[in-house]
Amino acid sequence: MIFVTGDTHGSLDIHKLNTASFYQKELSKQDYVVILGDFGLLWNNSGEDKYWLDWLNKKNFTTLFVDGNHENFDLLNSFEIDTWCGGMVHKIRDSNIHLMRGQVFSIDGYKIFTMGGAASIDKAYRKAGLTWWEDEIPSQGEMSEGLENLTLNDWKVDYIFTHTTSNRIMETMKYVKEKNVLNDYFDMLQDQVQYNHWYCGHLHCNETVMEKHTILYEKIIRVGEDERVLKKRSNSRCTHLYENYSFENDEV
Repeated sequence: MIFVTGDTHGSLDIHKLNTASFYQKELSKQDYVVILGDFGLLWNNSGEDKYWLDWLNKKNFTTLFVDGNHENFDLLNSFEIDTWCGGMVHKIRDSNIHLMRGQVFSIDGYKIFTMGGAASIDKAYRKAGLTWWEDEIPSQGEMSEGLENLTLNDWKVDYIFTHTTSNRIMETMKYVKEKNVLNDYFDMLQDQVQYNHWYCGHLHCNETVMEKHTILYEKIIRVGEDERVLKKRSNSRCTHLYENYSFENDEV
């Protein structure tokens, strides 16, 4: 099974993957939870980062993630590139894997296209190379590789996993805070690719838009199963629900 959820922002929103909020006892390492960008646990190589990476690695499931805009790309790109399920990845831990940009993976019987990245609308308040990186927007080479891999798959995939979304989806949501080459690229994919459903994070809400596009934040859903229940936007932060819970004692 494949589950998807929104941003974790390092330890800030990792709590939704606790056993208190996400039932996981019947899962195995052949089940996958995908974080749709702003993973944030490769931030400064701190003890806290390592603690939570180890915590995830001990889970019954395998954690996958696409990158968002709030990532330390110098640290992320320092990991050796490997091949997994037909696409290029960074293996952070044995069962904690970064799905690189412009890849088509075969996971659990599904073809999945991935493209991380997004624009930081708050970058004026961040410091280059410390809290913000130019690599947040995919390069022309990464976007071209995505088109090449889609061509090899006849422009047909089951699912698309990204961090941000197209201009068209943001306009439909009346949420246009970015407009760049990546959003334009996603407009083109929305027209040209045959896909069952597209999942992204970034916008800090839980909503299904135009039937085939689901934006996620604190919700965790199974792909192809639960999109119909997400019709109302929610801007509540999951950490508020668990502020009195001790996650260090989480049952794994």
